[in-house]
Formats: sequence, C-alpha cells, structure tokens
Amino acid sequence: MRPDSSELTEDGGSFAARAQKLYASDLHWFLVGRLKSDQDARDVMQEVYLRLLRLGKGELIREPRAYVYFVARQVLAQFRLRAATGPVTYDSELAQHWERHPSDYARDQVVDRVQALDQLEHLLQSLPSLHSKVFVLRTFEGLSWAQIAERLEISKHTVKKYLYEASARIALLRREQRD
Repeated sequence: MRPDSSELTEDGGSFAARAQKLYASDLHWFLVGRLKSDQDARDVMQEVYLRLLRLGKGELIREPRAYVYFVARQVLAQFRLRAATGPVTYDSELAQHWERHPSDYARDQVVDRVQALDQLEHLLQSLPSLHSKVFVLRTFEGLSWAQIAERLEISKHTVKKYLYEASARIALLRREQRD
C-alpha cells in the first residue's frame, strides 16, 4: 500500500524525515534501477534527503511524492554528470608493467589512446581559454572548485559555470564527430 502524501504535510518532524519514512524503499529501488549499483543508489538517496532537510517542514509543497522524486532526478543527473566528467585516474603499476613488457599492450590500444588524446586536445583547443583551463584542472588534476577558483582567481560560481559549459560543449562536439 502506498503512503498517503497528506502524511507528509502534517505537523511534526522535518519533511525529509517523513519522506524517508514513507518513500525510502520505493526511492531506493527507483535509483537502483537507474544506477545499477546499490551503493551509488544509497549515496544519491543520502544527498536527496540532505536537500530535503533544507525545506524544514515543507508545508508549501503540494505534491510531496512528486517533489521527492523531482529532487531525486536532479541529484541523479548531477551524480551522472560528475561521474562522466570526474578526474582521470592514473595507474602507475599498470604503466610500469607496460613499460617493462610493451608486447603485452596491443598496438591497436596504443593507437586508440593516442587518437583519443589527440581528439580531446582538439576539443579543448576549440574552447575558450579559461573554460579549457577549468576543465583540465578539474578533470585531469582533480582539483576542487575552490582550488580552481583560487588558482585562476575567479569565483567558485564561475568555475562551476565554466566547467558545465565546457563539458556540454565537449559532449556536443563528440556527438557531432560521431554523426
């Protein structure tokens, strides 16, 4: 039986606590179905409830269930964007292995990696200079927004904006190249 959304708007406790009590199981499976990972779903759920905590009692929300899922979809989209544009990791042990045993690394893989790096370099050159710097610092050096803002002497808001714009532009250019 689905919970009655009117229970969410009643006085007593925070909106987030009541939403968690009523929708936790359904929301968990909603997220697992989209993320394919129980741990990722739990991480996203935690962020959803943290955002709902900001609402206090949530007395202005007319459709609580819809609002909870709206917030969940927003957090899910941001989670996916972070995962897609997250920092690139470097496996030094694997690099040392290939250095000692170059025959283990197929020539096709080397060519593919070089082509991918060339393509990324071309895409970065098509961006405005500051956008490209922000993207490289975040993606390849793994710096936080605050660290990038400090290094480039711009605001965190500008860093977020440039990172979003750079990621969107790179995704668009990649799609155009595939088509």
